[in-house]
Amino acid sequence: MTSNQLWGGRFADSPNAQMRALQDSISFDKVLYAADIHGSVAYAWALSRAGILTEQEAQTIENGLEKILGEFETHQFHYAEGDEDIHTAVERRLTEIVGPVAGKLHTGRSRNDQIATDIRLWLRDTCSQIEGMLISIQTVLVDRAEPHVETIMPGFTHMQPAQPITLAHWLMSFFWMLQRDRERLNDALKRINISPLGSSALAGTPYPIDREHIAANLGFAGVTHNSLDGVSDRDMIAEFLFVAGMIGLHLSRLAEDVILYSNPIYGFIRLPDAYSTGSSIMPQKRNADPMELARGKAGRMIGNLTGLLTTLKGLPSTYNKDLQEDKEPLFDTTRTLDLLLPVMAGMLNTLEFIPERMLDALDEGLLATELADWLVGQGMAFREAHHVVGQVVRQAEEKGLPLSQLPLGDYQAISPLFNEDVYAALDFATAVSKRKATGGTSPDAVRHQIARARILLSR
Repeated sequence: MTSNQLWGGRFADSPNAQMRALQDSISFDKVLYAADIHGSVAYAWALSRAGILTEQEAQTIENGLEKILGEFETHQFHYAEGDEDIHTAVERRLTEIVGPVAGKLHTGRSRNDQIATDIRLWLRDTCSQIEGMLISIQTVLVDRAEPHVETIMPGFTHMQPAQPITLAHWLMSFFWMLQRDRERLNDALKRINISPLGSSALAGTPYPIDREHIAANLGFAGVTHNSLDGVSDRDMIAEFLFVAGMIGLHLSRLAEDVILYSNPIYGFIRLPDAYSTGSSIMPQKRNADPMELARGKAGRMIGNLTGLLTTLKGLPSTYNKDLQEDKEPLFDTTRTLDLLLPVMAGMLNTLEFIPERMLDALDEGLLATELADWLVGQGMAFREAHHVVGQVVRQAEEKGLPLSQLPLGDYQAISPLFNEDVYAALDFATAVSKRKATGGTSPDAVRHQIARARILLSR
């Protein structure tokens, strides 16, 4: 048996090497080093308050752990054969530094409640970092929207031209998606920020450990109420992966719009060189590869969520080794967001809008609803007006004329309610300005959105 192994006294033989390769998690859970050390410092002082360690022993352990933290932070920590996970590595090194007193640190504590605590500490910091990156993207969206509250572009449904909107309204739609992501992240944090430390392996600690005091020392809002659940609960990871999946989904939708609008056929957007790639064979190409990767990364993050849920669904109660499979999808998703979010912020901050191309794409068919609303103003029921305007659109198509050039006689042949005033309704700026209700695309409504967004960003 290796001397730094935390278990194995009842085994006569060492683990099979291939089994160790399957079993060990140090290759990925080493990112938890800071959380593991901070949790251990708090636990050492809890043992001191319980009379299990003297104050001098607790201080010795804390000093040793602080030295180990410094080694990690300066990339001077050396792993040893037999370091199967981050807990083993830290305790092994602590023993090298402070001697046998290190062996007292694990009194009443299991790796089961230790890892559950580490993950929550790590996730708490991760949520804060991700929210900061989301705020950066939201800030860019608001800053880019503000000058374009009167820039008109086509709006689409079913990927077909639908009604005119403003460029600012389109940009702000993604602000609100990311705002919901921030709210979900902060709501999940309420369930992340609960301490399972003191649950031990599954039945709770037999020592007079003050769990509430440890939790407060580590900045937790409270403690878990059942030790069986405390060591096996991975809801917080699944919930985080769901939130991350939604972030990925929203960024994927933004990326899809950018890909389409930067296509020369649309030409609404021009991507900067820094966020474009070329072709190895076609010199003229400007590819939106980062946006395509954003779509792909969304699928990856959703897959991480699905994989973890599948792992969790069949587990019996309390801790099972299957739970080691929670970390790789978690760490992969956070690394993915670390790469993706700054690129999205940079792309949005530097892309070029081309309003002239947006205006060129404004077909008067986008104003058909304006005609229906105009008829409603003349006293016609909307359902009938919808049918009447459908006939007008068909007549204009058959004659190859825009709606503004269709003769009044043709309008009146379809409905006597039409008069000369109908042509005033066929104006894009007028159509946009009418959408004044909260959440609408009018310049005033969008300015209200932006003002509300600025307040949310300042909190």
